[in-house]
Amino acid sequence: MEINRQPNYISEIKLILSQARSKAYTAINAAMVEAYWQIGKRIVEEEQNGADRAGYGDTILKVLSEELALEFGKGFSQTSLKNFKKFYLTFREVPKGQTLSAQLSWSHYERLMRVPDIQARSWYIAEAVTQNWSVRVLDRNISTLYYQRLLSSQKKELSNDSEVHETNPTDEFIKNPAVLEFLKLPVNKSYTEQEFEQALIDNLQQFLLELGKGFSFVARQKHIRTDTADFYIDLVFYNYILKCFVILELKTNKITHQDIGQLDMYVRMYDDLERTEGDNPTVGILLCTETDSTIARYSVLHENKQLFANKYLAYLPTEAELAAEIEREKLVIKQQLGL
Repeated sequence: MEINRQPNYISEIKLILSQARSKAYTAINAAMVEAYWQIGKRIVEEEQNGADRAGYGDTILKVLSEELALEFGKGFSQTSLKNFKKFYLTFREVPKGQTLSAQLSWSHYERLMRVPDIQARSWYIAEAVTQNWSVRVLDRNISTLYYQRLLSSQKKELSNDSEVHETNPTDEFIKNPAVLEFLKLPVNKSYTEQEFEQALIDNLQQFLLELGKGFSFVARQKHIRTDTADFYIDLVFYNYILKCFVILELKTNKITHQDIGQLDMYVRMYDDLERTEGDNPTVGILLCTETDSTIARYSVLHENKQLFANKYLAYLPTEAELAAEIEREKLVIKQQLGL
């Protein structure tokens, strides 16, 4: 009789080899990234030595490329050497005693070099490391201005005066607007809330990444029963970092007072009927096609730390368009906070 299950020792040896390969790859990657940084530094130093000679920098790159190609083969074109130089110039502010993260590949750093803002770049590095972002995920997050969208939701960034406003930890997990181009929803024709919900479920993994850190899916059309009626919440998630449930109500229209009132009721009901000991207060997010500053100022959204109204974009806008959307959403949040 044939036995398909492998003995434990075989599985354990396979695991040992797999882990060893992973460690070897990480070590090689770290060594190469460090080498590219050192090469860039040496090129810059040599160019500075010949600063008074016209065309000296180009000559250095040409000669160096030819010499390295002879001994080490492909991968050292003048374009590559220019990238190494840019790599050093971009990351030479790395503090003494610290090194570039070994968890990020050269491809990660090539993408990061195209982020001009130092604070944004540092944030992307930290998140890419802690969240184990692939190059593809990093590229999308940079392209969709993840950092700027997250920043637009934080109270401390919205005030121009010297007063320090209290920061709600939830603000650090809410990006506005949300970019949902991966849903492939029609742009020029209408779709129902049921179709919107189904598209999110069909692309749940990407949606969880767009939501942010620590989210896990709990339920769809969550049934809540009271003494007098039955209610169905569109989507429920749990954030294990914030230690709270997150309710998402989906709207394919501009925000209304009724939508906010419904979300507020669902959050209160969920807290009363579903929240357990150890859970923080439930967070409610209304995902709609358009927000409104008047509703933000005069509805229960105003000064409610647990309710958020987020605009979503069903397409991937240009960087300029997205930057403009972020600025518009900042104004809405200011109205909500009374700033």
